[in-house]
Amino acid sequence: MTGNPQTNSHSAGRAADAAPDSVIQAGLRSAVERGLPSTIADLCALVRIPSVSWAAFDRAHVAASADAVAALVRGLDVFESVDIVQAAITPSNSGGDTELGQPAILASRAARNGRPTVLLYAHHDVQPPGQDDDWESDPFTPTVRGDRLYGRGAADDKAGVMAHVASIRALVATIGPDFDLGIALFIEGEEEFGSRSFATFLDENREALRGDVIVVADSNNWDINTPAITTALRGNVTLRLTVRTLAHASHSGMFGGAVPDAMLATIKLLSTLYNEDGSVAVAGLTAIDVPTPDYSEEQLRAETGLLPGVSPIGHGSILSRIWSQPALTVTGIDAPTVDNASNTLTPAVTVRLSTRIAPGQSAVAAAAAIDAHLRAHAPFGAVLDIDDVDTGEPFLVDTSGWAVTEARSAMTAAWGVPPVDIGVGGSIPFIADLVRVFPAAQILVTGVEDPDSRAHSPNESLHLGVFKRAVLSEAFLLGSLNERTGH
Repeated sequence: MTGNPQTNSHSAGRAADAAPDSVIQAGLRSAVERGLPSTIADLCALVRIPSVSWAAFDRAHVAASADAVAALVRGLDVFESVDIVQAAITPSNSGGDTELGQPAILASRAARNGRPTVLLYAHHDVQPPGQDDDWESDPFTPTVRGDRLYGRGAADDKAGVMAHVASIRALVATIGPDFDLGIALFIEGEEEFGSRSFATFLDENREALRGDVIVVADSNNWDINTPAITTALRGNVTLRLTVRTLAHASHSGMFGGAVPDAMLATIKLLSTLYNEDGSVAVAGLTAIDVPTPDYSEEQLRAETGLLPGVSPIGHGSILSRIWSQPALTVTGIDAPTVDNASNTLTPAVTVRLSTRIAPGQSAVAAAAAIDAHLRAHAPFGAVLDIDDVDTGEPFLVDTSGWAVTEARSAMTAAWGVPPVDIGVGGSIPFIADLVRVFPAAQILVTGVEDPDSRAHSPNESLHLGVFKRAVLSEAFLLGSLNERTGH
């Protein structure tokens, strides 16, 4: 899953043994190439907007990002409507005030002459940057080093936004704006904060979003030379766990050895979540058996920075551990810091647990299994509070439809090699909502990232060669769908 950026620059041409382009493909290839400098410039402008959608950050930046994306979409001059839309977040408590989600861009044009409609999805919000000192350049100053563009959102997912914009630009440059393909464009503004208004947004805008094919541009490629179609996604269960053992703090020298403090209870409780090999030990969490491509421990070490002497965890093939088995991570702990440590028995500790669940499992059932495990294993009779539970359903893509065939053909023509079917260890929970609202639609999960993109991490980056081929793949797909009847 790794590649050497020096072997495949963004200006590289087609593979020598690639099939010859059709007339339309040749035009699209030329249009993508000509438009690449302005596409990258527009992407850089989006990266400069710190559109973090988390509650602790300024919503004005997300609004500014929505305005910028809407301007790009309006500039395409192909949509009958382009609107910035917000949907309500259902209050967590009855009687609470209704809160609006972050702004999304919704654009649509109707299909004509029996052509299909494609819904293009991406998101314009980004993760928090983290510590500036962990970045080699400012996270919101787009910076090119070698073949990569660095910046928060450069890959996840403002490059996905620009892949949609650039592919439509190429289509217009090749065949003009009066084409028959129907296009709905949905650029979400809160994917990184749990898509809290997504279900409401879909229900309220069902007709404007209806499509025969849905392209979700928010995933990975196999490496910088090989495209991928994501066919399996794990779901997620996140929760906040508070462990209490004392009504108040006490002197550790006076009572330590007789009184269990919350830290001891938390450590013992968390250890029960794992088997000796590091795999998840929660009864009721399931796995699936699916074939996986070859992927060595050496690749895992290279891509993750696993330190020498530290062994991988789990069992089975490495990719099965990432794609089709559950995983549980403690992502945060609220406890006294080392600098503020005193000789005190801590009365309460709070942790954030994030569980990835395998395709085929109900997120609600998984959440119940985790809750039951924690309560059954609470040591010393510790009191547990479990709240702020959030769930997202896993997903398996049906690869038997004509849309997947069209996508494989487009990717093969654009990259010079056929795509690999991959699973993704992360989650895109809103896909389950898309399936619920549009059960007849064929869903394609594509992406602009590669294994070195480091989405969500410091020094997030986009390989410009991957980006160019991702744009070209989508342009080829749109060109093919524009000629398709009898969908």
